[in-house]
Amino acid sequence: MKLKFLGAARTVTGSFFVVETGRTWFAVDCGMFQGSKEVRERNYQDFLVNPEQVDFLILTHAHIDHSGLVPKFCKHGFKGPIYCTEPTVELASIMLPDSGHIQEMEVERKNRKLTRSGKPTLEPIYTVEDAERCLNQFRAVNYDEIVQPAEQIQLRFRDAGHILGSAFVELWVTEPEGTIKVVFTGDIGNYNQPIIKDPSVIENADYLIMESTYGNRLHQSNLRRADMLRDVINYTMAKGGNLIIPSFAVERTQDLLYDLTTLYHKGELRTDIPIYIDSPLAIAATEIFRKSMACWDDETCQMHSSGANPFELPNLRFSRTAQESTRLNEITGRTIIISASGMCDAGRIKHHLKNNLWRPEATILFVGYQAQGTLGRRILDGEKLVRIHGEEVVVKADIREIDGYSAHADRAGLINWLKTFARFPRNIFLVHGEDPALSSLAEAIKEEFHVQPRIPSWMDEVELQPCALPAAVPQAPSLAIPEALLAEQLYLETRLRMNQMFQEYWAKGEYQKIIDCLKQVPAIYQA
Repeated sequence: MKLKFLGAARTVTGSFFVVETGRTWFAVDCGMFQGSKEVRERNYQDFLVNPEQVDFLILTHAHIDHSGLVPKFCKHGFKGPIYCTEPTVELASIMLPDSGHIQEMEVERKNRKLTRSGKPTLEPIYTVEDAERCLNQFRAVNYDEIVQPAEQIQLRFRDAGHILGSAFVELWVTEPEGTIKVVFTGDIGNYNQPIIKDPSVIENADYLIMESTYGNRLHQSNLRRADMLRDVINYTMAKGGNLIIPSFAVERTQDLLYDLTTLYHKGELRTDIPIYIDSPLAIAATEIFRKSMACWDDETCQMHSSGANPFELPNLRFSRTAQESTRLNEITGRTIIISASGMCDAGRIKHHLKNNLWRPEATILFVGYQAQGTLGRRILDGEKLVRIHGEEVVVKADIREIDGYSAHADRAGLINWLKTFARFPRNIFLVHGEDPALSSLAEAIKEEFHVQPRIPSWMDEVELQPCALPAAVPQAPSLAIPEALLAEQLYLETRLRMNQMFQEYWAKGEYQKIIDCLKQVPAIYQA
């Protein structure tokens, strides 16, 4: 059994892994490369595997760096099913056509220049029509459901707590030499993130392909981020400027709405401050979040039950049309504008940056990851002059960042998640990270667990062998019993929460809280 690292190897984007067994080929994720021009060029190259040869595709979640090349993969001959969770199907149905539209617009702009210079014109990576066509191949799978996409292969999705519908992928592959269990994390979410549930616990794995986006960072507490947002709002409004927030359309925009709603109901957000969501994709995604209550965490359900809808505010306005978006350019102060794309390389946010970066009274607030080479990263790194839509724009606005909004676990979160394994993985491959994060996380894992992770490079290929202790192959009928599944989930969640509680209170020196919590355990035994 061979595993090929064809994306997200020593880079954060372009997630694409291909597994070759004795009789089956399948892929996990098919994401778009984002960042520097050199990295983005890979999107235009031929796939390093023949799409016609791949039997099925698994998507961990809908983010474009994990799903963005699916339409191209199908366009070039992939005919198999695409397995993912139901919310991922819903989100992909709006995100992939939107991505196709961006490809068309980019090529149209470039072709105008090429035509004037007499050079051959370009074709988009894929079109809106290509994206809509590939959606017919999507197959929704419930969390914790065992499915058999091919003979001798079983898979199960577990909640990754990253964005709506995100999943860890557990795979059991049986070959003549034995059964191998491989786990792909996709992206691992933060604990205590609003709206969605915390990451699930994985009991064991022979091989773990693990993300490392923030493997070298410790986030600010996400428990204080709403207060930090309030402070930035008050500071900017006191200056009389606009607050411009570049935001990913999916999850980040909804997290911001959740916190703004929380501040409003606490009386800490003025209702005379207009709040605009200027992104058709973010607006459509918010509607999907509204109806996906089965994926909400307990706190969000309680908020909704109390009458406080997490996605509604009296001063919230949605800019759906281009005309509505253009009118925002006339606003010179005391307004909050949330717009995509989150890394500032495309979308309406570029217009808002062009109109506000040069204003000393304005604030640009970053709440998400900024890949190397992106406009957002250059602004965050302190460049004083940036080019937007062919014009040089001086940077005089205040530049702020709240990293408590990250949907990725930081180094401590990744290590704590690994601690929940009952049987530690025999091999760990670190992916979805840049070199400082990769090496830092590898060192932390070696120090904590005495296991040396491997850091594959783009196009590396490894042979996966059965473990000395065979992986237990799940039996779909027994796991389908609601009581058995619920018992397993509750046990694993209890273990995870106990570990989180101990780590949090111990770090704060709040030993009495640990004692009080542990005193409740005998009541469980007596039951």
